[in-house]
Amino acid sequence: MKAIRIILQITILYTFSLIGEWVHNLLHLPVSGSIVGLILMLICLTFKIVPVKIVEDGASFLLSFLPLLFIPAMTGVMNYPALFSGKGLVLLLIVVLSTIVTMVAAGIASQLLEKNANKGKENDECNKQVSQS
Repeated sequence: MKAIRIILQITILYTFSLIGEWVHNLLHLPVSGSIVGLILMLICLTFKIVPVKIVEDGASFLLSFLPLLFIPAMTGVMNYPALFSGKGLVLLLIVVLSTIVTMVAAGIASQLLEKNANKGKENDECNKQVSQS
């Protein structure tokens, strides 16, 4: 039963990708159709048009295979050793710095989101206490 649910959820995700491609072709946008589909999915999830529960297991399943999708790209890079011979150290530095910046930005964003969530809980508790007295 879980396998069928995951297949249906992946189908929903793929449908959003197809809709994004259709919008891309219709409006001749400079952004790829898959990105348009992701933005449409984000809008639908934000406004609760599509509940998270409808795509959660399928998305988790796809994310579990994400590292495998990077292997062909890395093996393709190995076909161009000249790319790394002259500028390998610069590329390594860029990768390390961009990783650090991404980690810092993600940490700050998650702390801000957690702070806002806790602030909302505190306000709710204060409102409950005020209304009870």
